[in-house]
Order: sequence, then structure tokens, then C-alpha cells
Amino acid sequence: MGQESFGILARHPDVTLPPGQRRVEGFPRFGTHFHRPPPAVPADPAIEIGGAVTETFALPLTQLATLPRLAVTADFHCVAGWSATDLHWEGVGFDTFYRTVIEPSLRPEATISHVVFQGLDGYRSIVTIEDARADGVLIADHLDGQPLNGDHGAPVRLVSPSQYGFISTKHLCRIEVHTAEPSERYHPSPLVQIGLQLVKPHRRARVWQEERHRYLPAWSLRRLYRLLVRPIAISSHVRGPRSST
Repeated sequence: MGQESFGILARHPDVTLPPGQRRVEGFPRFGTHFHRPPPAVPADPAIEIGGAVTETFALPLTQLATLPRLAVTADFHCVAGWSATDLHWEGVGFDTFYRTVIEPSLRPEATISHVVFQGLDGYRSIVTIEDARADGVLIADHLDGQPLNGDHGAPVRLVSPSQYGFISTKHLCRIEVHTAEPSERYHPSPLVQIGLQLVKPHRRARVWQEERHRYLPAWSLRRLYRLLVRPIAISSHVRGPRSST
């Protein structure tokens, strides 16, 4: 399907959005791929569990079907200022995944403070354990009733509705648990690393507190971020309508 225009719409009177956000039509493909295609899905996809565990292990994604399912309808808020509304996600709640899969494998006496989520493209997000285990956070495999496609994180992705979108790592393939905050490294690409260092993502990135930047006030970044939306959208081959996801 060809590219479609990307535009920020006037806020719908019935939609309440966090400060500094504007509603968009559809759900754009945004992320670190830019013009490149999404990473290929392995023949036997799995999530590797590492960090403060007794032994690193891999959980085949087929085993997710044995865990209780969670459905969440929520908005998706990009730190650049756009919001896709009323997305319907399905998958496994991360708190359930943590209690069932990760917690039994922790090292004795380990007190987990942070979780790192890594995708097949090398992108990583760093999340406090409190935020990772919050209500509504899930490992999603369906969007709007359909299996995730490559644009939106196939085969599974993290979805954390109360945080800006850069936390919700696509193409999830590895989860690490840590007893202290790990060093920042969001993407192996030097260009992406430089960009993220310039904007200094907030440690918690909570949308209702408008935690866009680690040091600068949020209002000072709204215009700058918004100027970046269109060029990134074009280079990312944005797809407009929800039906194309």
C-alpha cells in the first residue's frame, strides 16, 4: 500500500489527551527503522530472559498462549506530540509474565529495580520495575483484532500506555532484569544514539506528567519535537489509516 499523508488533527471534543499531545488519524509507523524494512521474524521466535537471573533462558513465543490473556484499549502517545487514539491491544500482561516466567528464575536475594526491553532491531528501552508492572502494560501480539505486522512490532512488542511511545519496544526478543539502573543505550546506530542523547529521554517518560526530557521543561520542547514529526514520518514510510496496520 502506498504512502499516505501524515497530519496532526484538531483535537476531538470527546477525546481527552495528555498535555502537549494532538490526535492523529490512524496509527503511523514510527521508530528507528526509518527507511529500512522491519527486521525479519525468526522461524521460531522466542524471548530471551537475562540479567539478574540464575541462568539466561529463552521462552518460545508459543508458550505465551499458556498464560492468561489481557486486552487493553488505550491511546498511544509519541514524545513528538502526536497521539493515536483507541487502539485495541491483546497479549499477556507484563505483571503476569513477570510473576510467572521471570520471578521464579531470579537470583536469590536479587531486588529488581529496572527492566530492559530489547527488540530484534537492537533498540532498547529502560523501565523502572514499578512502571513495567503497572496496570495495562502488556506484551502484545495483536492490534485491533489482527496479529501484529512488521510496521507495528511483529511478532510481539511491549505496550506501556501511560508512557511515551519510545518505551514500548517493538519486535521484542529479550528482557533483562537489573538491580540498578543500567547505562543508557537505546539503539546501536550512532545516528540514533546521538539523537536520543540530544533529547535526553526522561527516566520514566510518563505522559500525564509530561516527562519528555530528563532536564528541560516539557513546554520548551513541544515546538522542537513537532518540527521533527513530518521529516521522520516521511523517512519512516508512514502508513495512515488504521486498516493498513
